[in-house]
Amino acid sequence: MTKTLKSLVATAALAFSLGSMAQDAAPMNADSALAEATRLEAAESESREQFRSIDQDVQRLKKEVLDLNRDLFLLEEELLFPANSQVAFFISMDVGEYFELDSVNIKIDGKEVANHLYTIREVDALVRGGVHRVHMANLKTGDHELIAIFTGKGPHVRDYRRGATLTFDKGIGAKYVELKITDRVRKQQPEFIIKEWE
Repeated sequence: MTKTLKSLVATAALAFSLGSMAQDAAPMNADSALAEATRLEAAESESREQFRSIDQDVQRLKKEVLDLNRDLFLLEEELLFPANSQVAFFISMDVGEYFELDSVNIKIDGKEVANHLYTIREVDALVRGGVHRVHMANLKTGDHELIAIFTGKGPHVRDYRRGATLTFDKGIGAKYVELKITDRVRKQQPEFIIKEWE
């Protein structure tokens, strides 16, 4: 009987000490879990900061690349078309009621230098006031003859082909020439004007 009593007391003591150890261990696990969560949150915040920093660096580099690309484009234009020999030709339209542009062909001194076929969107942009640089070239100083041939639909939706000519003097410095399509309302016909920009 005493043996059984001793064994019951020993079992109770063991159970009590295990319960006490479990209670001591539980707060320790909660503390370590809290510390671990804090550490993970700090790591995540640091990771977000690094990502933000990398994103800012990428955006800065992207802007620098775009600026460099623009500078290289301008430098290339200056090298290919120096200001002393540069001539640029532009197309513009005013109203466009009596002429629907399809294409333009440009000849300088009898040699074809440009031939552009216009899309509906390009014609629409021209009618709304846009200007299209159709050709850029290098020309020697002196007199040059420009012939521009316009093809499209004229009055009453008939095929229409007209030319305009200009003899111009290329001096030192860049020259800009505008090929302008306007409506001559009184005659209900399109008019093609070539003029030099000052």
